[in-house]
Amino acid sequence: MNKQVNKQGSKYRFFDLQPKTTDFHTEIIRGLGSTPRFIPPKFFYDERGSQLFAGICKTEEYYPTRTELAIIRENIDDIALQLGSGCLLVEPGSGESSKVRELLDVLQPVAYLPMDISSNFLQQEAQKLAAEFPWLDVHAVCTDFTTSMTLPYTEEGKQRIAFFPGSTIGNFEPDEAETFLRDIACMVGADGGLLIGVDLVKNSEILNAAYNDATGITAAFNLNLLRRINRELGANFDLDQFTHKAFFNRQKSRIEMHLVSQVAQQVSIADCCFEFAAGETIHTENSHKYTIEDFQDMARRAGFEPVKVWTDAEELFSLQFFSVNK
Repeated sequence: MNKQVNKQGSKYRFFDLQPKTTDFHTEIIRGLGSTPRFIPPKFFYDERGSQLFAGICKTEEYYPTRTELAIIRENIDDIALQLGSGCLLVEPGSGESSKVRELLDVLQPVAYLPMDISSNFLQQEAQKLAAEFPWLDVHAVCTDFTTSMTLPYTEEGKQRIAFFPGSTIGNFEPDEAETFLRDIACMVGADGGLLIGVDLVKNSEILNAAYNDATGITAAFNLNLLRRINRELGANFDLDQFTHKAFFNRQKSRIEMHLVSQVAQQVSIADCCFEFAAGETIHTENSHKYTIEDFQDMARRAGFEPVKVWTDAEELFSLQFFSVNK
């Protein structure tokens, strides 16, 4: 379904390719029935989850957002030089589209395609962006970008650049991350490029604090998964009987997020029943941390060639630009 709305002279389109509820049901039942139990992190982002994540990005402990923004602002001229202008700019998992605002005026893309799984949130943010940049064509795509990178809109002859900030690539298992990068390479094509945020290996105290903020927003974000399952699938999770847990797994170089059952309990979803032991967890997210060299090796295997890397002075975070191998 396509809708077109004029916003202060810009062209705004919304392409609704949102997965059906049955897909959500199937994946939740599969994950909760597995050993160990898990829920795919893409389901964090209903409207409330997207709002909570925006709040996480503003917490004192969560360094990735402000560090990446600082890297972009401090290197904006060089970034523009490397990427060029007039591209078709695609952002999978766009969220608030906050970081892309730093790029739009210097890149002057022919169009911007934000992609997100949260329909209402995507529409709200895309319309805001179209109003802020009246010269920009915004084509919002509601889709699960982890399963489909199909573009419902394109511009013939224009270079495609994918922008994937925030170290979202860390949510994928390494083999899945490589497959995803390969999908992006296919989507942008032979003359395309990828500008991507990659969180770096660092002191575990910094990492643990970032995912356990003192205000409890990350905990609320994690628990909102259960609230969503209750609302959309008719489950009966008691949110007071689950707690948030996040820690750095040094062996696997990743932060792990879990929901921990505080008591022995039973949870029903339609005709499915799940027995939880006290202390049993639901694994909800990983956030892998990379060295620059390891990530570049992965990108090469996926069809990219490293072009430029920008980091902050403490080397907490990196912004990396790749071109497609020809």
